[in-house]
Amino acid sequence: MLLERTSRLEGPQMRSPIPGLGRVMVFLAAALASASLAVPEGWGEEGVQYGQVGTDVTLSCAGAHAGSPVQWRRGGAAALPEGSTIRQGALVLPRASLATAGTYSCHGEDGGLLHAVSLRLGYLPGVPFVSCRASDYENFSCSWTSSVETFLPTRYITTYRKKSLTGEEKRRNKNGHVGPCLQDPSRPGTCTVHGSEFWSSYRLNITEVNPLGSSFRLLDVTMQAIIKPDPPEGLVVEPIPLAPRRLYVSWKYPSSWPKEPHFQLRFRLQYRPVIHRFWSVVETVNLSEVITDAFAGMEHVVQVSAKDFLDAGNWSEWSAEARATPVRDRSDPLEKMAILVSLGIFAFFVLAAVLVITILIWLRVRKHGKDETKPHNFLVAATHLKALPTEAQIL
Repeated sequence: MLLERTSRLEGPQMRSPIPGLGRVMVFLAAALASASLAVPEGWGEEGVQYGQVGTDVTLSCAGAHAGSPVQWRRGGAAALPEGSTIRQGALVLPRASLATAGTYSCHGEDGGLLHAVSLRLGYLPGVPFVSCRASDYENFSCSWTSSVETFLPTRYITTYRKKSLTGEEKRRNKNGHVGPCLQDPSRPGTCTVHGSEFWSSYRLNITEVNPLGSSFRLLDVTMQAIIKPDPPEGLVVEPIPLAPRRLYVSWKYPSSWPKEPHFQLRFRLQYRPVIHRFWSVVETVNLSEVITDAFAGMEHVVQVSAKDFLDAGNWSEWSAEARATPVRDRSDPLEKMAILVSLGIFAFFVLAAVLVITILIWLRVRKHGKDETKPHNFLVAATHLKALPTEAQIL
């Protein structure tokens, strides 16, 4: 579950674009924004002045004496942006645009250089876009991108607070532990919270700061919702000897996932012949699988992905492809023998059934023939008896 709150800090003021966000939450957000670092006052660039596009910008002549006339130049030339005015030695640039930026210098009546300043113009920070992901159940990382191109140097303050507190944590600190989400200089735009708890919720504060002000986003993170393992590693696909339609596939847990009894992974395997567009997919909890419906002699491409065993979070990205070709069909003796035996058994039962049916039909026909001959024999016998002379006739 991800819940977001946003706000922007402009000097001493703070505004929130979300209707109904209470003052308590706003001040909490402001406190979180400053929990790690204060908004930087200096940016390590001497002789640089920053201004906001669309506003009036005033450049002071630091070396001028009060009341002394001064001359302003831009890039060494006397031509200044349209509408510029000089007030008490200061140069005022109305409604400055990005094109107004440049190097300005003020000079005395004799043309001597009194002061020089590099003017950089840009915009206030926008609310950053933030997303978080846990590649294991012990740490999670967040990444962000700016929503506004400010044209100014930008820094980020990244902190977190645990929302679901134990009794001991509540006694120690009502607001829970607030700590830095550690940024890695080698991976700009990301930070990591180490030692997180799988069943806990956290509130992330990503604050974007530039010389004109700051803005932040509050993001509520539930570990179960953002868990997304790294892809499985070591994917190997091998043909199986004497098995033209089979491929043996094996892989390993991602190295970033601690293999513990209570936090297992399940896997999803997809494969297809390289000349086909559609994938076949199977799921398993094992670290190997035998593909039984591959096409003999045709190269196949295979990938595998992982997900928490209890279905928390999301499937990982697919692993790098691995390829293999099943052996060509050269009449596997074992398979052929098994097929012949099966056909023989099937033929035996078919012949036996035909024989039994034939015998039954023959017996029935024979019995029927006997039944038809019985009345005829009886009549012949009766006629024969009737034709015999009686005893009286003989006498």
